[in-house]
Amino acid sequence: MNLPNAITLSRLVLAAIFVAAMEFPGLTGYSIALGTFSVAAATDWLDGYLARKLNLVTPLGKLLDPLADKILVCAAFVFMSVLELAPVWATALIIGREFLVTGLRQIAIEAGQVLAADRLGKWKTTFQLVFVIDALVWLTFDQIQGAPDVVHFILMLTKPEGWLMPISLWLSIALTAISGANYLWNGRKLLIPSR
Repeated sequence: MNLPNAITLSRLVLAAIFVAAMEFPGLTGYSIALGTFSVAAATDWLDGYLARKLNLVTPLGKLLDPLADKILVCAAFVFMSVLELAPVWATALIIGREFLVTGLRQIAIEAGQVLAADRLGKWKTTFQLVFVIDALVWLTFDQIQGAPDVVHFILMLTKPEGWLMPISLWLSIALTAISGANYLWNGRKLLIPSR
């Protein structure tokens, strides 16, 4: 166990707190969900950076890091679909893509190959995180009664019918589909047996 792996494990704990908080709709639940999701999103960058910088990349970290990401993002999109902020088909696409990539990587490992993460996948994750944080900000601030002007401004910026939430959602959907297709293309030789 090293520092980057400990940070990754903390993201799994934060994901569990996020899920529990989302079960209690209202200002308190949404505030806790927003805080834990935001911190977890920040640790996604931090653990990888520290692992590379301190030369602490481990097999455990390679397993836990994407697992923690997938649990956090997939759980968030399930809640966003329940709250009708993301279409159910979009959540199914995102979860399906994660299963596809995980399966392809496992097949590649068994064949002695590596399917490395690509930039499309990193951008996909970025826009997914932006969408979820935007939705959580809107859900949280929408609970404040008799809100001051700054809260009204934040609500105007983050509302579902505004521009930030739909743009980040549709970019994350498009990049999910494109990066999934890219993984399929790059792993096609693993799926089609050679004669």
